[in-house]
Amino acid sequence: MEERLEINRESLKNKKVLVLGLAMTGMSVVRHLTDLGAFVTVNDIKPLEENKEAQTLIEENVRVIAGSHPVELLEEDFAFMVKNPGIPYSNPMVQAAQAKGLPVYTDIELVGQLTSAEIIGITGSNGKTTTASLTFQILEAATDLPGKNYLAGNIGLAALDVALDAKASDRLVLELSSFQLMGTCSFKPKIAAITNLYPTHLDYHGSIEGYLEAKWQITAQQEASDYLILNADQEVLWDKRHETQAQVIPVSLTGQSREGAWYDRAHQRLMWREEAVVERDQVFIPGDHNVQNALVAMAIAKLLGVSNTAIQAACQSFHGVAHRMQFVLDYQGRRFYNDSKATNNNAAKTALRSFQAPIVWVAGGLDRGLGLEDLKPELGQVKAMVVMGQTADRFAKLAEDMEIPYVHAKNIEEATDLAYAQSQAGDVILLSPACASWDQYLNFEMRGERFVQAAKHLAQSKKDH
Repeated sequence: MEERLEINRESLKNKKVLVLGLAMTGMSVVRHLTDLGAFVTVNDIKPLEENKEAQTLIEENVRVIAGSHPVELLEEDFAFMVKNPGIPYSNPMVQAAQAKGLPVYTDIELVGQLTSAEIIGITGSNGKTTTASLTFQILEAATDLPGKNYLAGNIGLAALDVALDAKASDRLVLELSSFQLMGTCSFKPKIAAITNLYPTHLDYHGSIEGYLEAKWQITAQQEASDYLILNADQEVLWDKRHETQAQVIPVSLTGQSREGAWYDRAHQRLMWREEAVVERDQVFIPGDHNVQNALVAMAIAKLLGVSNTAIQAACQSFHGVAHRMQFVLDYQGRRFYNDSKATNNNAAKTALRSFQAPIVWVAGGLDRGLGLEDLKPELGQVKAMVVMGQTADRFAKLAEDMEIPYVHAKNIEEATDLAYAQSQAGDVILLSPACASWDQYLNFEMRGERFVQAAKHLAQSKKDH
């Protein structure tokens, strides 16, 4: 990474800054830097006539160059570039900037240098959103902590939108992607956590090693007074524990490391060292992967001095993040779960193995031509299926192969009704499609929200009768 450039609210006045790429993050960066007195130039690849964000900024007297990436723009005397995290480092503007020695940051570097609040940074391949959301809910339940808590980053609000308002007594819980972390050189959270690491985004990072190094930026600047919460069950992460100055706090689902947060499977409880903190049945989000997420959130809370009572209360009231194994409702003994974000086999397999109860599984969606054979070992708890979308016939064939009863549904509303009709008290009704939504819905959020509304409508209509 580049040598640190000192950035503070005073030093930004009259500084020339190039912002590459808009979307939510870019708009946030532009507005905050402008408010702090910087002279901002925006470069966005989308043509101006199709670019409402660029048009809005022009109306706000921001200089915008849209429709191309003119490398000659870098001949101007910019202090640094802030790029949208999704823009790869192979982008010609980024490469030209680096060749000139111009610092290239993401918004998270600005957050680290401009906020006075305590930063809690959470990254990993899976579980970031759930862990960050549960951590925030635990901190909100801890009424004896000073200051306020904020949740931002790669979730909901852009990080700068809360960082500049937060005070020294406040805490920022930031969900951080590898894309964001790669653009940091001085970012230093008080508490950092890496939930896990699996091969993903390799097209962006080039290799699993490059991906790991991007994630490791979360601890690169930490000191001995800081903490790194690390998955002790994954060798690829645990082997790097000596490559940080921070105090390493292990999290173990297997219980092989008991020096931090670990799961006592024999007694079904979440432990902090030798102290039982939360009973497993107090964690309402299903599956071992969510026990691991809860362990990370619990470790953060314990490091901040949060009481066990607050941790337990938050775990019991937390029903998951929307569309990610989200508990919807319990009606006549049937528990409805919305896992619309499960747009591939691996995600659906995780959901299917998360329950002990019989499952009525709602599956299907966009047909990408992928096989379904690897789903078969996970169908032991599935008592019936509702199949829908372009892949309905392929899921029907899967059901026939496994001798599972099934029905076809035209849409998510009909699927919800049919799933209920095939269920009985004690069953789980699970939307975990293993497919993208675009054959019928704009995105997985719309599909999931329609399922949630259909389940609530079903419960209300039967109650009315």
